[in-house]
Amino acid sequence: MTGTNARVRALMIGVHVLDTLVRPVEEIPAGQGGALVEQITISAAGTAGGTAVVMSKLGGSVYSCGVIGDDVLGDLLTTLLQRDGVDTTLLHRVPDVQTSASVLPIRPDGSRPALHVIGANQHLAQYIPWPALADADLVHLGGPEFYGGDIAAQILAHARKHGATTSADSLAPGTPEALEYFEAALPHIDYLLPNDEQVTGWTGASTLHEGCRRLVERGARCVVATAGAHPTVIATESGITEVAPFVVDVVDTSGCGDAFSAGFMRGISLGMPPEQAARLGNSTAAQVAQGLGSDSGAYDLDSVQKLMTEQQVRRP
Repeated sequence: MTGTNARVRALMIGVHVLDTLVRPVEEIPAGQGGALVEQITISAAGTAGGTAVVMSKLGGSVYSCGVIGDDVLGDLLTTLLQRDGVDTTLLHRVPDVQTSASVLPIRPDGSRPALHVIGANQHLAQYIPWPALADADLVHLGGPEFYGGDIAAQILAHARKHGATTSADSLAPGTPEALEYFEAALPHIDYLLPNDEQVTGWTGASTLHEGCRRLVERGARCVVATAGAHPTVIATESGITEVAPFVVDVVDTSGCGDAFSAGFMRGISLGMPPEQAARLGNSTAAQVAQGLGSDSGAYDLDSVQKLMTEQQVRRP
């Protein structure tokens, strides 16, 4: 599937979260004190939800697959996904359970702590859309650790058996124990999309390159690790390459990993080699980093590709 107008039927299955973001926040007022801020917004987020929004903005035909509560937060999350063109018919609503949500006080440098309720995402393994998985071009598993290794492996193997390209992005912390939750799924992942702290923490490696090699040795076909302002590392059995990030004025780093995943996999769906797809991913993440929330920015595939080309021309 090639060409900038091509559309891929992409299933984003896994973690969906409603984010409330506040900026700038340097400290929480003591007691019942208050503080004025510049901006408060709500966005669809999560390793499946946030990726779905960005993939849709880039022209993908996107279906969100996950679990939300039958509550007002679920209503808001669904509305935000639909606003950006995401099909929500595969989102399962569970009564008497809260939709997963976070409150993110954004520091002036764009970093942030998080206050989070797991909520409905703890029920993900109970609601898997097997027929839809067999009818997809691309399946992105956002949060394989929520399913456990065996079920995550079954999901991805089922998708690959029916011709889908698979990818996965984890929320698990960078510890060896965290990798154990979904290591069984690695051989069924075409593109594993972690960050640098996860890679070195999961594997105990002293360098990002070595950590990526170890994940390939454990079964992942291609590991694409982001590293903030440092180069993105792409590892396969054939070797390792690096792709430079984009330099932008950062407003908020939340959602940048999901934006990279969406941009990278959109590139793959368009027939790009991994290095070019990573540049598209970095360019997409740069768009999101300049605003507040996972859905920040008015862009499409053409404008992101234009920015990517302009940076390549300027690079010495």
